[in-house]
Amino acid sequence: MRNKKIVIVLIALFLLTGCTKQLTNLDGKVVKNETTGQVLPANILCQPTDKENIELYNQVKTDKEEKLKEDYENKKISKKEYDKKKSSLLDISKLPVCSKFKITSGGYEGLWMTIFIKPLTWFLIKLGILLKNYGLSIIITTLIIRIVLYPLTQKTAKQSEVMKKLQPEINKIEQKYKDKNDQQSMTLKSQELMMLYKKYNVNPMSGCIFGFLQVPLFFAFYESLYRLPALFEDRFLIFDMSMTPLTAITTGQIYYIILPLLVGLVTYFSFRANSANMGQQSQMKTMTIVMMVLILVTSFSMSSAIILYWITNSGFTIFQNQFAKRRS
Repeated sequence: MRNKKIVIVLIALFLLTGCTKQLTNLDGKVVKNETTGQVLPANILCQPTDKENIELYNQVKTDKEEKLKEDYENKKISKKEYDKKKSSLLDISKLPVCSKFKITSGGYEGLWMTIFIKPLTWFLIKLGILLKNYGLSIIITTLIIRIVLYPLTQKTAKQSEVMKKLQPEINKIEQKYKDKNDQQSMTLKSQELMMLYKKYNVNPMSGCIFGFLQVPLFFAFYESLYRLPALFEDRFLIFDMSMTPLTAITTGQIYYIILPLLVGLVTYFSFRANSANMGQQSQMKTMTIVMMVLILVTSFSMSSAIILYWITNSGFTIFQNQFAKRRS
């Protein structure tokens, strides 16, 4: 009954999860800044100040307004539909300036926005203004979130370490029932595994549950980053926060290769540390390699601000798992 309640809570949290929306033109193609490679979000929370981005947002709005007017004049849509669709178009001039963004900006827009997105966005802005650098704001906010969630994530890390130590005994049980697929053998196998978990006070599912509980907050933080123009209009060290490594490298800024390499490294060690060896070792290794390669390739098209978040978050995971390993 307790597990059912937890599952219901998890489903509710995921249903609350919003999603970032990419700005698209009349052809349905994603709009991006050609200079930096940044894909522009359609649901930004405050005004951009980058001239090229302002032009892109205004051009999309103008094109869509003209198309709506044409459809209305040709009687493809009614006056009511015309007014409704026109009012729903993004007008960046009506958004607050990022430095003056408030938790109440835009009014009530649902629980997800009110509880997670807007407070995180406000905090990122205020911390960025205080530190005079939004890159540092991303790093410190990421660390604060991880520290707040530490009791939950540490539970997952400890479960992982215990499961690694149990793996030889689990393998013996798996080998014992390797060629036995009848119902009685499967029942006996499950009973032996449960007795083993009980002996070492391990609940294999608890680590997953605690891991899932932190997902909504991480999604909210990612949304706050993605929808906050001020972050991408800043620099961190030698990196333009809006620049993607792929765009930078193709324009001769080879040093941006550092970012994907760091993503690959922290992702690999993070995945390896999180591996609880639940299944066959070869399967876990294959999954880790596939996921690492996928994330590495994807990172070339990520803005530097998002990469900075990923590196900080994964780096904390590595530290946490090393700490759990030493204490286990």
